[in-house]
Amino acid sequence: MMPDTADHPTRRGLLIILSSPSGAGKSTLSRRLMAEDPEVAFSISATTRAPRPGEQDGREYHFKSDAEFDDLIATGGMLEHATIFGNRYGSPLAPVEQAVADGRDLLFDVDWQGGQQIRNSPIGAAAVSIFILPPSIAALETRLNARNQDAPDTIARRMSEARSEISHWAEYDYVLINDDLERCAEQLLGIIASERLRRERQVHLAARIAALNTEFEEMRK
Repeated sequence: MMPDTADHPTRRGLLIILSSPSGAGKSTLSRRLMAEDPEVAFSISATTRAPRPGEQDGREYHFKSDAEFDDLIATGGMLEHATIFGNRYGSPLAPVEQAVADGRDLLFDVDWQGGQQIRNSPIGAAAVSIFILPPSIAALETRLNARNQDAPDTIARRMSEARSEISHWAEYDYVLINDDLERCAEQLLGIIASERLRRERQVHLAARIAALNTEFEEMRK
Protein backbone atom coordinates (compact mmCIF):
# COMPACT_ATOMS: atom_id res chain seq x y z
CA MET A 1 0.00 0.00 0.00
CA MET A 2 1.19 3.50 -0.78
CA PRO A 3 2.47 5.23 2.37
CA ASP A 4 0.03 7.74 3.85
CA THR A 5 1.85 11.09 3.72
CA ALA A 6 0.73 14.70 3.40
CA ASP A 7 1.57 14.53 -0.32
CA HIS A 8 -0.02 11.12 -0.92
CA PRO A 9 -2.84 10.40 1.57
CA THR A 10 -4.34 6.94 1.14
CA ARG A 11 -7.78 8.07 2.31
CA ARG A 12 -9.93 11.14 2.72
CA GLY A 13 -10.23 12.64 6.18
CA LEU A 14 -13.29 12.30 8.37
CA LEU A 15 -15.42 15.06 9.88
CA ILE A 16 -16.49 13.43 13.14
CA ILE A 17 -19.65 15.09 14.48
CA LEU A 18 -20.25 14.32 18.15
CA SER A 19 -23.48 15.64 19.69
CA SER A 20 -25.38 15.06 22.91
CA PRO A 21 -27.41 16.88 25.52
CA SER A 22 -25.24 18.59 28.11
CA GLY A 23 -24.16 16.09 30.76
CA ALA A 24 -24.35 12.95 28.60
CA GLY A 25 -20.55 12.58 28.51
CA LYS A 26 -19.66 14.08 25.15
CA SER A 27 -16.66 16.06 26.40
CA THR A 28 -15.24 13.08 28.29
CA LEU A 29 -15.65 10.84 25.24
CA SER A 30 -14.04 13.48 23.02
CA ARG A 31 -10.97 13.56 25.25
CA ARG A 32 -10.79 9.77 25.31
CA LEU A 33 -11.05 9.55 21.55
CA MET A 34 -8.21 12.01 20.95
CA ALA A 35 -6.04 10.46 23.68
CA GLU A 36 -6.39 6.95 22.26
CA ASP A 37 -6.48 7.77 18.54
CA PRO A 38 -3.66 10.16 17.51
CA GLU A 39 -5.15 10.55 14.03
CA VAL A 40 -8.06 12.55 15.45
CA ALA A 41 -7.63 16.27 16.16
CA PHE A 42 -10.13 18.75 17.55
CA SER A 43 -11.45 21.25 15.03
CA ILE A 44 -10.53 24.75 16.22
CA SER A 45 -13.57 27.00 16.05
CA ALA A 46 -13.83 30.73 15.51
CA THR A 47 -15.64 32.82 18.10
CA THR A 48 -16.58 36.42 18.76
CA ARG A 49 -16.21 36.09 22.53
CA ALA A 50 -13.19 37.62 24.22
CA PRO A 51 -10.22 35.36 25.05
CA ARG A 52 -10.13 34.06 28.63
CA PRO A 53 -6.93 34.22 30.68
CA GLY A 54 -4.35 31.82 29.22
CA GLU A 55 -6.15 31.29 25.92
CA GLN A 56 -4.23 31.87 22.68
CA ASP A 57 -5.54 32.75 19.25
CA GLY A 58 -5.33 29.69 17.01
CA ARG A 59 -4.96 27.25 19.91
CA GLU A 60 -8.24 27.27 21.86
CA TYR A 61 -10.13 29.37 19.29
CA HIS A 62 -9.68 31.67 16.34
CA PHE A 63 -10.82 34.92 17.98
CA LYS A 64 -12.73 37.17 15.57
CA SER A 65 -14.47 40.49 15.71
CA ASP A 66 -18.16 40.64 14.76
CA ALA A 67 -17.18 42.22 11.44
CA GLU A 68 -14.65 39.48 10.69
CA PHE A 69 -17.21 36.80 11.58
CA ASP A 70 -19.82 38.46 9.35
CA ASP A 71 -17.33 38.58 6.49
CA LEU A 72 -16.57 34.86 6.78
CA ILE A 73 -20.28 34.04 6.62
CA ALA A 74 -20.92 36.42 3.71
CA THR A 75 -18.08 34.99 1.63
CA GLY A 76 -19.01 31.34 2.28
CA GLY A 77 -15.98 30.85 4.50
CA MET A 78 -17.82 29.25 7.42
CA LEU A 79 -18.71 25.55 7.46
CA GLU A 80 -21.19 25.94 10.33
CA HIS A 81 -22.00 28.62 12.86
CA ALA A 82 -24.37 29.37 15.71
CA THR A 83 -25.03 31.92 18.45
CA ILE A 84 -24.65 30.51 21.98
CA PHE A 85 -25.32 32.63 25.08
CA GLY A 86 -24.81 35.86 23.12
CA ASN A 87 -21.53 34.89 21.44
CA ARG A 88 -21.05 33.45 17.97
CA TYR A 89 -19.13 30.27 17.24
CA GLY A 90 -18.34 28.56 13.97
CA SER A 91 -15.93 26.41 11.97
CA PRO A 92 -13.88 28.17 9.26
CA LEU A 93 -14.26 26.18 6.03
CA ALA A 94 -10.79 26.42 4.45
CA PRO A 95 -8.79 24.47 7.11
CA VAL A 96 -11.51 21.81 7.26
CA GLU A 97 -11.44 21.29 3.48
CA GLN A 98 -7.64 21.01 3.62
CA ALA A 99 -7.81 18.43 6.41
CA VAL A 100 -10.19 16.23 4.40
CA ALA A 101 -7.93 16.44 1.34
CA ASP A 102 -4.86 15.61 3.46
CA GLY A 103 -6.50 12.56 5.04
CA ARG A 104 -6.69 14.12 8.51
CA ASP A 105 -9.66 13.55 10.84
CA LEU A 106 -11.32 16.44 12.68
CA LEU A 107 -13.64 16.17 15.66
CA PHE A 108 -16.56 18.60 15.97
CA ASP A 109 -18.28 19.11 19.33
CA VAL A 110 -21.49 20.68 17.99
CA ASP A 111 -25.22 20.61 18.63
CA TRP A 112 -27.77 19.19 16.18
CA GLN A 113 -27.93 22.47 14.25
CA GLY A 114 -24.17 22.50 13.69
CA GLY A 115 -24.33 18.85 12.70
CA GLN A 116 -27.02 19.59 10.12
CA GLN A 117 -24.96 22.39 8.60
CA ILE A 118 -21.88 20.18 8.28
CA ARG A 119 -23.81 17.26 6.77
CA ASN A 120 -25.54 19.58 4.28
CA SER A 121 -22.31 21.34 3.25
CA PRO A 122 -20.35 20.66 0.01
CA ILE A 123 -18.00 18.40 2.03
CA GLY A 124 -20.80 16.67 3.91
CA ALA A 125 -19.85 13.29 2.41
CA ALA A 126 -16.83 13.29 4.74
CA ALA A 127 -19.04 13.56 7.83
CA VAL A 128 -19.67 10.77 10.32
CA SER A 129 -22.32 11.81 12.85
CA ILE A 130 -22.61 10.22 16.29
CA PHE A 131 -25.19 11.07 18.96
CA ILE A 132 -24.58 10.25 22.62
CA LEU A 133 -27.61 9.42 24.78
CA PRO A 134 -27.67 9.29 28.59
CA PRO A 135 -28.96 6.05 30.15
CA SER A 136 -31.90 7.98 31.62
CA ILE A 137 -33.11 11.53 32.20
CA ALA A 138 -32.63 11.06 35.95
CA ALA A 139 -29.00 10.09 35.33
CA LEU A 140 -28.55 13.14 33.12
CA GLU A 141 -29.78 15.48 35.87
CA THR A 142 -27.61 13.72 38.44
CA ARG A 143 -24.52 14.19 36.26
CA LEU A 144 -25.27 17.89 35.74
CA ASN A 145 -25.60 18.43 39.48
CA ALA A 146 -22.49 16.37 40.25
CA ARG A 147 -20.32 18.58 38.04
CA ASN A 148 -20.85 21.54 40.42
CA GLN A 149 -20.30 23.88 37.48
CA ASP A 150 -23.73 25.47 37.04
CA ALA A 151 -26.29 27.32 39.11
CA PRO A 152 -29.67 25.60 39.61
CA ASP A 153 -31.37 27.83 37.02
CA THR A 154 -28.68 26.95 34.47
CA ILE A 155 -29.15 23.23 35.15
CA ALA A 156 -32.90 23.66 34.71
CA ARG A 157 -32.32 25.35 31.36
CA ARG A 158 -29.94 22.60 30.24
CA MET A 159 -32.50 19.95 31.20
CA SER A 160 -35.14 21.79 29.17
CA GLU A 161 -32.79 22.01 26.17
CA ALA A 162 -31.94 18.30 26.48
CA ARG A 163 -35.40 17.23 25.31
CA SER A 164 -35.08 19.27 22.12
CA GLU A 165 -31.54 18.01 21.52
CA ILE A 166 -32.53 14.35 21.99
CA SER A 167 -35.46 14.73 19.57
CA HIS A 168 -32.93 14.92 16.71
CA TRP A 169 -31.35 11.51 17.42
CA ALA A 170 -32.67 9.95 14.18
CA GLU A 171 -30.67 12.41 12.03
CA TYR A 172 -27.38 10.80 13.10
CA ASP A 173 -25.49 7.89 11.55
CA TYR A 174 -24.83 6.27 14.92
CA VAL A 175 -26.45 6.54 18.35
CA LEU A 176 -24.57 5.36 21.46
CA ILE A 177 -25.97 5.03 24.97
CA ASN A 178 -23.41 6.16 27.52
CA ASP A 179 -24.41 3.87 30.39
CA ASP A 180 -20.85 2.53 30.67
CA LEU A 181 -18.04 4.95 29.77
CA GLU A 182 -15.47 2.28 28.90
CA ARG A 183 -17.83 0.41 26.60
CA CYS A 184 -19.09 3.60 24.98
CA ALA A 185 -15.51 4.78 24.33
CA GLU A 186 -14.67 1.41 22.72
CA GLN A 187 -17.75 1.65 20.51
CA LEU A 188 -16.78 5.17 19.47
CA LEU A 189 -13.25 4.07 18.55
CA GLY A 190 -14.69 1.15 16.60
CA ILE A 191 -16.96 3.41 14.57
CA ILE A 192 -14.07 5.66 13.55
CA ALA A 193 -11.85 2.69 12.61
CA SER A 194 -14.63 1.21 10.47
CA GLU A 195 -15.52 4.48 8.75
CA ARG A 196 -11.90 4.98 7.66
CA LEU A 197 -12.11 1.71 5.71
CA ARG A 198 -15.20 2.60 3.67
CA ARG A 199 -14.53 2.09 -0.02
CA GLU A 200 -15.36 5.65 -1.05
CA ARG A 201 -12.79 7.06 1.38
CA GLN A 202 -9.90 4.92 0.03
CA VAL A 203 -8.36 7.21 -2.59
CA HIS A 204 -5.58 4.70 -3.40
CA LEU A 205 -7.91 1.86 -4.45
CA ALA A 206 -8.22 2.85 -8.13
CA ALA A 207 -4.43 2.79 -8.49
CA ARG A 208 -4.24 -0.54 -6.65
CA ILE A 209 -6.86 -2.12 -8.94
CA ALA A 210 -5.05 -0.74 -11.99
CA ALA A 211 -1.83 -2.35 -10.74
CA LEU A 212 -3.57 -5.71 -10.25
CA ASN A 213 -4.99 -5.54 -13.77
CA THR A 214 -1.52 -4.77 -15.11
CA GLU A 215 -0.26 -7.92 -13.38
CA PHE A 216 -3.00 -9.92 -15.12
CA GLU A 217 -1.91 -8.53 -18.47
CA GLU A 218 1.74 -9.29 -17.77
CA MET A 219 0.89 -12.89 -16.84
CA ARG A 220 -0.82 -13.39 -20.23
CA LYS A 221 2.27 -12.42 -22.17
